[in-house]
Amino acid sequence: MVDTAARPKAPASVTKAAESVAKADTGPITVPGQPGAPRVDLEKLGRQLLGTWADVRLASRELTARPEMQRIEGQSMDEQRERVFGQLKLLVDNGQVLRAFPKRLGGLEDHGGNIAAFEEMVTADPSLQIKSGVQWGLFAAAILHLGTDYHHETFLPDTMSLKVPGAFAMTETGHGSDVASIATTATYDEKKQQFVISTPFRGAWKDYLGNAAKHGTAAVVFAQLVTQGINHGVHAFYVPIRNAKGGFLKGIGGEDDGLKGGLNGIDNGRLHFTDVRVPRANLLNRYGDVAEDGTYTSPIASPGRRFFTMLGTLVQGRVSLDGAATQAAAVALKIAVTYATQRRQFTAASDTDEEVLLDYQRHQRRLIPRIATVYAQTFAHDDFLVKFDAVFSGKADTDDDRQDLETLAAALKPLSTWNALDTIQEAREACGGAGFLAENRFVGLHQDLDVYATFEGDNNVLLQLVSKRLLTDYSKQFAKADAGALARYVVAQAADRAYHGTGLRGLGQTISDFGSTRRSVSELRNPNTQRELLTDRVETMIAEVGARLRDSRKLSKKDAAALFNSQQNELIEAARAHGELLQWESFTKALDKTTDAGTHQVLTWLRDLFGLGLIEKHLAWYLINGRLSPKRAQAVTAYIDRLIARLRPHALDLVDAFGYKPEHIRASIASGAEQMRQDEARAYFAEQRASGTAPIDEKTLIKKSR
Repeated sequence: MVDTAARPKAPASVTKAAESVAKADTGPITVPGQPGAPRVDLEKLGRQLLGTWADVRLASRELTARPEMQRIEGQSMDEQRERVFGQLKLLVDNGQVLRAFPKRLGGLEDHGGNIAAFEEMVTADPSLQIKSGVQWGLFAAAILHLGTDYHHETFLPDTMSLKVPGAFAMTETGHGSDVASIATTATYDEKKQQFVISTPFRGAWKDYLGNAAKHGTAAVVFAQLVTQGINHGVHAFYVPIRNAKGGFLKGIGGEDDGLKGGLNGIDNGRLHFTDVRVPRANLLNRYGDVAEDGTYTSPIASPGRRFFTMLGTLVQGRVSLDGAATQAAAVALKIAVTYATQRRQFTAASDTDEEVLLDYQRHQRRLIPRIATVYAQTFAHDDFLVKFDAVFSGKADTDDDRQDLETLAAALKPLSTWNALDTIQEAREACGGAGFLAENRFVGLHQDLDVYATFEGDNNVLLQLVSKRLLTDYSKQFAKADAGALARYVVAQAADRAYHGTGLRGLGQTISDFGSTRRSVSELRNPNTQRELLTDRVETMIAEVGARLRDSRKLSKKDAAALFNSQQNELIEAARAHGELLQWESFTKALDKTTDAGTHQVLTWLRDLFGLGLIEKHLAWYLINGRLSPKRAQAVTAYIDRLIARLRPHALDLVDAFGYKPEHIRASIASGAEQMRQDEARAYFAEQRASGTAPIDEKTLIKKSR
């Protein structure tokens, strides 16, 4: 915090004492009695955290470090909107937006690098990250992935250059995550060879659309395609919505969503359509086409598979949210841990010196496990991004590959966005009242990221998609198994990998108690034990639900739906556990790539903290299901406390390794100002004690009189 209060000039002796204190406090506080403690190689670790597209991320960070790209606190909604729209133009000038587009149009066809670059925008302003995502990751990407050469040549150049700002009109007021049930229609008129787009009632209005309230001049509109009296399901259409003067075109109307809880640099709004006509060629027809005579054709015969294929091409929104949320959590931890290594409070171990916040066990418990989680998310996200790039570049683009990518997106995006909100809030509280000041970033970050949990798919709905995939794979494996076989599976588990493509592992043995805390802790450190415990929970939950639902096909539709609904919470918990397992596995894989011995040791402790933290969070399940004895459960918590104490000296290094510069952090309490204040205060009192001018503490007199 920049302190502008006037004060008398300090005596030379106080200044000298302050310099002495400052030197003593430089760097993270060491733990006595550990002369051979491992050290983190910050440069190598920082590079590893940047991931596969490290150079792209660094180039993007150079851009986000520029003041003109950053959010200004306290601006009005209209001011924020205009600033962010102007920043989009700077992105165009920088060439940042061209990376994912075809080379024939000036792009680089670098899909993974494109996402990596855009994720970094969250450190400048989440509104910039999301608005750029609306323009190029949704609106233009829909044209790219759902359209054909005609659409690419006709519409993409102007969307890439921002000559045509656009909206992605999928969500309706009455239908958010349930896209298949949207009510907007596009009915083909054979005589005029046009589609007639209409929103038949208020609930069918397109809503929450970025660029819709003000800047957008066109939209990709999702609607039920009706031709020759047959509804062929949801398809996408390119629809102009405004004229050159900013007025709505005939048959189109809309409203401004107005002030939101965050992301007010984005002009979210509503659109409605009354008999709006667009040419037949404006149907984005890669997966479904209508001939002049109204005949519908598609390369994908199954309506359900066609629908999910079309939506699957737009998965990059979830990919970028996973990465951006992880970045935001990392920024929050960088601020909070920096402050916690400088801010002092209470004289617990000394009559004169106050303790640094991060030396308190509770403060360590609040922040260090969250560092472990962000590391796990970072490594998992890079694996996710590599998978995304392989699918979209065509290197690995089978139907199974796309399904796996969809499952990954639906599993990881909920975990990272929820964790970002949790981490930002905990970091805010860990910084006390200073954390509540807008200048220290937490409040603004929390407001802006709040909606990440519900857009691009509500988190609970996404996890239900994951659980259905797990359940489907389970059902395939045991389609002809009798009840006895299912029961034996739940008890003994499978010796081999149980599920294809989902990252789950079969268990070869159950975990038994070894009779002593020391032996229990030794076993818990074993990564195979952690993997077995984490995998066991997912497989057992899925197997048990699968057994309960096995006869649902014999029931009426109503009764089958009721039975499935009774298992919904258990399925979502299993999907969440599956996502956590994927993060743990990515962390473990990253350890194999860590060559520096000291860094490897510290990251091993951090991985163990993440894995055992997941087990501790669900200790009730492990106890109830007989997977851990009470003694082993106690050992989990005891060892976590030991790991946190070991990691305490490395906490500052671990957040510094994220690689953010002061211009990315932009939080006064992480700028060094707090350290200066603490040094000044300690030097002042040290000088008083040394000169004998300090007043006598009343408590001292009371003690002497006794």
